[in-house]
Amino acid sequence: MTPMLETPDTTRAPARTAPPVWLVVALACAGQFLVVLDISVVNVALPSLRGGLALDERGLQWVVNAYSIAFAGFMLLGGRAGDLYGRKRMFLVGLGLFTLASLAGGLAQEGWQLLVARAVQGLGAAVLAPSTLTLVTSAVPEGAARARAIATWTAVGAGGGAAGGFVGGVLVDALSWRWVLLINVPVGAVVLAGAARWLTESRAGDGRRLDLPGAVLVTAGLATLAYGISQTEAAGWTAAATVVPLCAGLALVALFLLVEARAKAPLMPLGLLRLRSVASANVAMFLSGSAMFCMWFFMTLYAQNVLGYTPLEAGLALVPSSLAVIVGSKAAPRLMRATGPRAVAVLGTLVALAGFAWQSTMTADGDYLTAIMIPGVLMMLGAGLAGTPLASLATSGAAPEEAGLVSGLVNTSRTMGGSLGLAVMATLAAARTNGADTPEALTEGYALVFTTGTAVLAFGTVLMWAWLPRTRAGRTG
Repeated sequence: MTPMLETPDTTRAPARTAPPVWLVVALACAGQFLVVLDISVVNVALPSLRGGLALDERGLQWVVNAYSIAFAGFMLLGGRAGDLYGRKRMFLVGLGLFTLASLAGGLAQEGWQLLVARAVQGLGAAVLAPSTLTLVTSAVPEGAARARAIATWTAVGAGGGAAGGFVGGVLVDALSWRWVLLINVPVGAVVLAGAARWLTESRAGDGRRLDLPGAVLVTAGLATLAYGISQTEAAGWTAAATVVPLCAGLALVALFLLVEARAKAPLMPLGLLRLRSVASANVAMFLSGSAMFCMWFFMTLYAQNVLGYTPLEAGLALVPSSLAVIVGSKAAPRLMRATGPRAVAVLGTLVALAGFAWQSTMTADGDYLTAIMIPGVLMMLGAGLAGTPLASLATSGAAPEEAGLVSGLVNTSRTMGGSLGLAVMATLAAARTNGADTPEALTEGYALVFTTGTAVLAFGTVLMWAWLPRTRAGRTG
């Protein structure tokens, strides 16, 4: 190349200085924190909502389900939209929707207004969440630095889920249920301003259009599956209200795969699923999520319903577990450099398995140290250790133009695994208690949940060791 041809690139005045990598990671993680926090923070406010908006049991269930169904249903579409139309643009659109919906929900005067706001929140989260991981992986080159950045993203996401009960308890006790939603508004506004100012646009769509038939089918399929899963707690697994949407959702997903196999520019190239790193890491994340997501829910119930903790006390009791997630996530990259991601994912799952096995021995008169703190720390330390290598493997094998889609797939696997796992575990606990609400009966039901989680993680450990790729330690971490 001649000097004359090189000159315009080196002297172009309007070129904008790239933001520091730490700032990109911080903004992306802030968005992820809000998304995950809102999955759990509303749970603590449900009793107050019953009186504040006169919602019955079914209405309270839909305060949670409206968010999770929209979130799971639109995730892959949100990831692909980031690839085609720009990751920064979708981050801003998703966070803007999420923030406005939070304001509307916090100001709701009728139950239906809150439910609509929660659904829009879920849609915003589905657009936002894939962009958070894609922005991180795009800003940091593959290697040790990316592993550390993904570890931060994993820790913040897990911390958001862990902090939900504590944050919700503080806000409800000190202010009102409305603030579990309104708190998102100032935080979202600050992150929006920072993202608009500092993030740079990136896309890899090459002029392709969105695959509308595929988008409609996968969104309808995932949303219908999520709806069917949400019905299990109230209607049971054999009721028509559960079986029909589950079968319809599976049929729509199967039709989606058939359409994608023939599409010229598919929403999800099926070749991605032939990549060992993508397929194995997502299946592992689905299994891990099905057990790990239940931990916070049933530990909170055990603390309040059996041990007599208040919501705030239950949230404080799980703070050591929240810190353990961060410790595990930040330690994972260093271990990955020494042993490789597969070994760290297996190690983390084994540590979590030990915590689940310990928790399955719970009693109705357990003390805090041995009944909550130590097993909780083991479970979440393991979750932090396993989450970083799995996310790293899931995103390492895809081409740049598929980064958003793969990020959406990672979030979808974790979310759907958590939703299905919670539905199954709640059914098992209810069957064991058989309607009794004594501390002893409830403890038996919760103990069965953790016994089942132990078995799921044992299977996941074997699967990870056999299927995850054996990458060289130096490459990934």
